[in-house]
Amino acid sequence: MVQRVLVTGGAGFLGSHLCDRLVERGHDVICLDNFFTSQKSNIEHLLGRRNFELVRHDVTEPIVLEVDQIYNLACPAAPGHYQYNPIKTTKTSVMGAINMLGLAKRVKARILHASTSEIYGDPEVHPQAESYRGNVNPIGPRACYDEGKRCAETLMFDYLRQNDVDVRVVRIFNTYGPRMHPYDGRVVSNFVRQAIAGDPITLFGDGSQTRSFCYVDDLVDGFIRFMDLPRGFHGPMNLGNPGEFTIRELAELAVRLSGSGSEIRIEKPLPEDDPTRRRPDISIAMEKLGWEPKVPLEEGLIKTIEFFRSIDLASYRPPTPNY
Repeated sequence: MVQRVLVTGGAGFLGSHLCDRLVERGHDVICLDNFFTSQKSNIEHLLGRRNFELVRHDVTEPIVLEVDQIYNLACPAAPGHYQYNPIKTTKTSVMGAINMLGLAKRVKARILHASTSEIYGDPEVHPQAESYRGNVNPIGPRACYDEGKRCAETLMFDYLRQNDVDVRVVRIFNTYGPRMHPYDGRVVSNFVRQAIAGDPITLFGDGSQTRSFCYVDDLVDGFIRFMDLPRGFHGPMNLGNPGEFTIRELAELAVRLSGSGSEIRIEKPLPEDDPTRRRPDISIAMEKLGWEPKVPLEEGLIKTIEFFRSIDLASYRPPTPNY
């Protein structure tokens, strides 16, 4: 059945891939974005499609629309970006959730909220299951994002309990792929950009900290499966790739796959409150959705490197000085 679908943050990295998939499925898609960290080029190819509409808007302000489904993805997600204006980051998470939940309540829409593995903080439990309540510094430099997302989850479940809004909460672990902003400051973007240019690969710390990297197509598949699930389970649900790699291993892979001569350097200390280990337990996603990632890291990195080689880096403006 054709649905009227709103995607907040729809011109961003994840949002644009989601819009692609929803448009191809024949849904009427409204992409809402304020273009703080996103690029119009990400959705330019959709502008001529009859079932796609672009609206420039900030989710911290209310909006009146008639929709059946809402994917709430709007929020800067890279540390350099969300720390640039931490108050606005918190407002985007909290007020954005309030505005989207108010819309969902009014029109009786189903809403999927993009939360994050950052709600686990620097975890003392490994791997991280949804039952783990986290180890978050509420007054640190990452708190604007971590606590903003935690509060947004609170709001989702309060609207479910008090107003019977059909919410779905996913906790996203590190995701990568084509259309990542080359200056978003994330580790995959940094390493690929530096490797292609032949510049030294900059490590934070000694590179022994770990992450799990999920290719964007796999993540979007999880989004849609959860949204399509009959009502009854609301999450939270981890979505990510349980393969665990050190940051140094990722750097070495980026250098090898790009054919680069870049050397790997330890130049900067670990940022404050930066998690030392991160890997999702995806048992719930496997049980409820029959979902697990299919794209290996090497295959996904090759596609990401191809994208970075296809774009003109000079046409991309770093959204903030912190990248």
